[in-house]
Order: sequence, then C-alpha cells, then structure tokens
Amino acid sequence: MDHRASPARPLTRQDYKTLSLAALGGALEFYDFVIFVFFTAVIGKLFFPPSMPGWLSMLQTFGIFAAGYVVRPLGGIIMAHFGDLLGRKRMFTMSILLMAVPTLLMGALPTYASIGLAAPLLLLLLRVMQGAAVGGEVPGAWVFVSEHVPAHYIGYACGTLTAGLTFGILLGSVVATGINTAFTPDQVADGAWRLPFLLGGIFGLGAMYLRRWLHETPVFAELQQRKALAAEMPLKSVLRSHRGAVVVSMLLTWMLSAGIVVVILMTPTLLQKIYGFDPHTSLVANTLATLCLAIGCIVAGVLADRIGSRVTLFGGSLLLAISTYVFYTTLHARPDLLLPLYALVGFNVGVVGAVPCVLVKAFPAQVRFSGLSFSYNLAYAIFGGLTPVVVALMLKNNPLAPAYYVIAVCGIGMVTSLFVKEPSGGV
Repeated sequence: MDHRASPARPLTRQDYKTLSLAALGGALEFYDFVIFVFFTAVIGKLFFPPSMPGWLSMLQTFGIFAAGYVVRPLGGIIMAHFGDLLGRKRMFTMSILLMAVPTLLMGALPTYASIGLAAPLLLLLLRVMQGAAVGGEVPGAWVFVSEHVPAHYIGYACGTLTAGLTFGILLGSVVATGINTAFTPDQVADGAWRLPFLLGGIFGLGAMYLRRWLHETPVFAELQQRKALAAEMPLKSVLRSHRGAVVVSMLLTWMLSAGIVVVILMTPTLLQKIYGFDPHTSLVANTLATLCLAIGCIVAGVLADRIGSRVTLFGGSLLLAISTYVFYTTLHARPDLLLPLYALVGFNVGVVGAVPCVLVKAFPAQVRFSGLSFSYNLAYAIFGGLTPVVVALMLKNNPLAPAYYVIAVCGIGMVTSLFVKEPSGGV
C-alpha cells in the first residue's frame, strides 16, 4: 500500500527540496568520514610518539581509520532501532550531528606533543563516533527519501542520493589536493591539515540546520497515527521473519562494496604500481571515473523505476563485468585509452545506484530502517573490509586479480538479482 497520496503524481517542489537536502547532507557526511584517509601520513606523525617507527604509526593511524568501519553495524543498528520506533527525521538529523561534531573536534584536537597518549585515544573515540554516524546516515537517508517520493520515483530518489554520497568522496579528494597544493608539507604539518576537518564540521552543522526544514515521512506518520509501529524490537522481527530479504540485501551490498572499493578506491594505486601511470594521471582518471559513477547511479535509479530493479541489476552487473575485464586487459597495450575506459567502468559501477531501491522495498515499513541498516552495514563491514585484503593476496599470483574479483562478485549480483521481488505497489 502506498501512503503518499496518488502514486501517479509527479515530483513536487517539496520532493526536490527533500532530495536536495538529503543528498547535500549525505555528501558532506561522507566527506567528513573519508577526509581522514587523505591525511593519514601527517596524522600518524602528529598523534603518535616521535620515537615510534614510521610504519607502526602509519599502521596504527589506519587502524583508527578502520575503527570507523568496524563500528558502523552497531551504530547503524542502534540508530535504525530508534528510527523505526521514534521517527525517521529524528535519526536522520541525529546522524549528521554525530558526524559534524567529531569532525570539528578532530580539527581542534591537541597532538601527542601537547597531551601525550590522550591524543590518539581521543582521536580513536572521535573516529568511532563518526563510524556510528555514517552507519545510520546512509540507510536512514535511503529510507527517508524513498518514503517521501511517489512509488514510481523511488529508484530515482535512491540513485540521486547515492550520487550525492559519491560527490562526498570526490569533495574529500579535491579538498585534500587543494590543501597539499596551497601549502608546503611543513605548513600542512604545522596546522593546515586541520582546515578540512574544521570546514567539514562547520558545513555539517550547517547541513543539520537545513534539515530542520524537512518533514517526517508520510509513511512513518501514518504508521504512527494507526498505531501500527513495530510491537517488538524491530531487529528481532527482521531476523525472525525476513531472513530471505536480509540475504538478498547483503549479497547486493557485496556487489556494491566491490565496485566502489576495487574500481574507485583501489584502482588509482593499482594504475601506478601495475601499469606505471604517474600519480597525477591516476588522480585525474579517478576523478573522471567518480563523476561518471555519480551519473551512472542516477541512470540506474531511473532504469529501476522504468524497467524494474531485477532487469537493471542483471544487465548492469553484466556490463560492469565486461567493461572491468576490458579495462584491465587493455591498459598495458593501449595506455592512451585510460580516460575513456576508466570513465566507462566508473559509469557501469553506477549500477549500485539501483541497489538501495531493492533494499528499501525488501522490508515492510514497520522494520524497514532496521532491516536495511542491519543488512547493509554488516555486509559492508565484512566485504568492504575483506575486499582489499583478498584482492591484494590474489595479486601475488595474477595481475588481473582486481578484474577477476569484480567479475566474480558481478556474477553473484546477477544471480541474486533473479531473486529480487518487485512489489506491485509503493513502499
């Protein structure tokens, strides 16, 4: 049943406002989450003892970065629990506050030289808070926009929001590049590294203020009015009655994480180590691929509305597998084709824009936030964390390991798409 008036109505100005504010907040929140990784080298030097070997301080810094991923499932489950019981809007606003404040504090945090061991411990605490926030933000944003727009625009809404998250990653890369261009390494270490964190925190608080103008979703409001909210712990209901939806959602999230982690995050380094491209060329190519990914997310969302999620995911996964193979097998012989080939692969990774449309529709409204958040965050923590390790181990035996890994997971995505249920009504 669709609780949002006529399912055939077009998108209104309020719908576009909701989408814009949700995408803006998601982009800024993802920027806050990823900006840390662009400054791991300087953070490692400033927040650990000078006597510590460089490799060990770097390892511990990456460990603090990884802590944000480890805590995502727990943060997402807790925020989703209250989102299903108290309201989507409250948790949607809470998530960006929980991200903006730690990011702002990171920019003002004293270093090891000032407060000793307390510096890395406080940094770890703030990173854990960021992880909890992003664990609630992404599923919460998908649920929020999908319950606002007409049923036949859910794919477009989720695809647009996913594109916004992609722009957050791109924004982090651009700001980090700008800081390192405008300042010398000594100036960055002296304090310029704080600027992107302070900016992120301020922008995040601004986005939280703007979200005050959003309204609770009509779907949740009607559940509340009819007193039809979950009668027990939402996650308990999900694990008892919706295990099939959890499995489908986790497998599709595996494909999503493989596309993002391998093609977008790992490939710039692989281009330099395996194919001999210089860092500048790799960065330019990656920027283009990320832009094409954002466009691809919106296209995949629109197609999910027009022809269905099942067909979109099956065809998109097939195209991603083919283009990934062509990309990795062609570069040695034709390095001049780097930009168009990487742009094509990036666009095809956009098939992940259709994934949240499936996840949103897989669970009933009473437990939707909890079901989506549990499946997505747990799968991303497992597969997102293991993917770099697995690909790195495979690379020892075969330079085409990244392509084979993505192709294999695309195959899983194609099979999983056959089990996707297409609801006839709205969410």
